[in-house]
Amino acid sequence: MNNTIAIIKKQLKDTLKNKTVLIQFIMFPMLTLIMNHTIAIDGMPENFFVNLFATMYIGMAPLTSIAAIIAEEKEKNTLRVLIMSNVRPYEYLLGIGIYVWVICMIGAVVICTAGGYKPQGNITFMSIMAIGILASLLAGTTIGTYSHTQMMATSVTLPVMMFFSFMPMLSLFNTTIAKIAKFTFTEQISLGQVTNLQLKAENICIIIVNILIAAVLFSITYKKCGLA
Repeated sequence: MNNTIAIIKKQLKDTLKNKTVLIQFIMFPMLTLIMNHTIAIDGMPENFFVNLFATMYIGMAPLTSIAAIIAEEKEKNTLRVLIMSNVRPYEYLLGIGIYVWVICMIGAVVICTAGGYKPQGNITFMSIMAIGILASLLAGTTIGTYSHTQMMATSVTLPVMMFFSFMPMLSLFNTTIAKIAKFTFTEQISLGQVTNLQLKAENICIIIVNILIAAVLFSITYKKCGLA
């Protein structure tokens, strides 16, 4: 636990210096606040920008951030030094995962605040965001473990990020895309698809399958590539 806490503290300091990672946590919460309070069009659904940016935030921020962090530390051999200093791989991953999850949840609070939900709605909203961020983290961890350099992580992350982030939005305009998108966790967790902020059994099942697939892919990738 001490090693995990040390990793969290180290990453907090590193993020303040790494503008590429830092902007991932700030961009969508700020866009949500600005656009939700400045743009009003007749016929626009309530909290349209909250729903839109919450889903995009889930698909982008956790995935790209954790992949970039792991790949960068592998490239600079920082991770190898940590492991040689008796930091176990699971302690490192746990520390990085908790850190990114907490930071993303802080951003989720900002997005939730912009929605102006009632207390019960706030709890449900944050629960949905928490599940989505977890699924995105698993996908990002797999990419980071697979990548040897930060540039490689970026090239792999970009199409995956765009797929998960934009599919829910595109599915609103194209029925063919909607048929594909329904099998992704971002579509199922899309707040535009969740009726009255309530997840249905189908939503939950598909999200769980996505998480299991990400966990299996990570296990295979870790056995093949390792962290050092």
